[in-house]
Amino acid sequence: MSVVMKFGGTSVADPDAISRLIGIVRDWGSRQSTPLETVPVVVVSALAGVTDTLVAVARMAEDGETIRAASELRVLLDRHIALASAVTRDTQTAVMNDVRGEFDELIGLVHALAVLREVSPRSMDAVLAVGEIASSRIVAAALADHGIQSAWIDSRTVLITDSEHTAAAPDMIDTCERTREHVSPAIAAGTVPVLGGFIGSKTAGVTTTLGRGGSDYSAAVFGACLGAEEIQIWTDVDGMLTADPRVVPEPRVVPHLSFSEASELAYFGAKVLHPSTILPAVARNIPVRILNSRRPQNAGTLITSYAQPAEGQLTAIACKRDVTVIDITSTRMLMAHGFLRRLFEVFERFKTAVDVVTTSEVSVSVTVDDTRRLDGILDNLRNFAEASCEPQMAIICAVGENLRADPRLFGRAVTSLDGIPLRLVSQAGSRRNVTFVLRDADVTEAMTRLHEQFFRAQ
Repeated sequence: MSVVMKFGGTSVADPDAISRLIGIVRDWGSRQSTPLETVPVVVVSALAGVTDTLVAVARMAEDGETIRAASELRVLLDRHIALASAVTRDTQTAVMNDVRGEFDELIGLVHALAVLREVSPRSMDAVLAVGEIASSRIVAAALADHGIQSAWIDSRTVLITDSEHTAAAPDMIDTCERTREHVSPAIAAGTVPVLGGFIGSKTAGVTTTLGRGGSDYSAAVFGACLGAEEIQIWTDVDGMLTADPRVVPEPRVVPHLSFSEASELAYFGAKVLHPSTILPAVARNIPVRILNSRRPQNAGTLITSYAQPAEGQLTAIACKRDVTVIDITSTRMLMAHGFLRRLFEVFERFKTAVDVVTTSEVSVSVTVDDTRRLDGILDNLRNFAEASCEPQMAIICAVGENLRADPRLFGRAVTSLDGIPLRLVSQAGSRRNVTFVLRDADVTEAMTRLHEQFFRAQ
């Protein structure tokens, strides 16, 4: 078995980052006991900031801003060429030609999109894929140039997805078959496979993407197909933290947590891990470890099927900002069946996910963070109920396996927020989390109090 190492955008952003990546791959190989265990699979994101720029370029093309889009692409190309020049020597000419070829095709595509003044989801995927293709080519060349036998493998030939452009779902059967065909032979030969994350293709070969944050997902999919012993997510923080450091000063690293806890934290705002990442790992019971590429000696956070925090403690708290609460009230709901089905059909029709739900005899309150279709949702709800919304709200989620066994934790969490107006309070059916909905302006105070209550004495 091998290990899958996924390196995020900040971990491949510049020559120093690439050098650290090379050191991590070499060090892992040197610590293995037999030659057959010395080859990791490397999955990389686009360079930091590149995907955002490519999205902006696509929008410029849609607005017909051909000159501006071309200028942005030249800047991106120069950045990739400079990086390739800094981290390669013997492979430099070949990788520069490859990168220029990718950008030549992209420039032609963007010009065509500017003429059409339209960027379809399919076209957007083709534009965004270049970030991962270019970065993975550079990393493969850099590894080879530093004496590590490596091979660039086009993810589009391996990760097969459905046809949902910009948010495609992997076909695990086809992907595992392609992984065995294209990736396993390289591992058997002692060669480090290097693939771009985030991208795949439909069976017809048309490029797709898994959505933002999908490079983590790609790594987990490849890990599941290979039966990896561990999936490592290399980023720029020391692991999963007890709270968002932008909100709570000096949060602690969570050394060990469960898949379920990690999923709750990721969904409710912990940015280190993409929520979908752990799904293939859960299915195959593969540990996921979050590590800091700037401090590879640190142990990071290990995520496994089961973990138990210290007695009387939560695992972590997370927050999701800029949330809107929608209140739906109707006396027809009292003792009536079918009302909730009709209500949630509105959100399904407008393809808007709901985070938190609370109900009473005649009212339902829900939270959404996607307000693009809010006006349509409210208009449809008002066909059969009174509906109103309250913006500038936030969700705080306190997570821990101990919540299932120790009811006192719920009381401590609520008591610590005494005096802060709470709009909604909910505990999930799994009893692994307690969720509070409150004004966004109160988030810092609430998060600080919760953190002091549960983590100050650790």
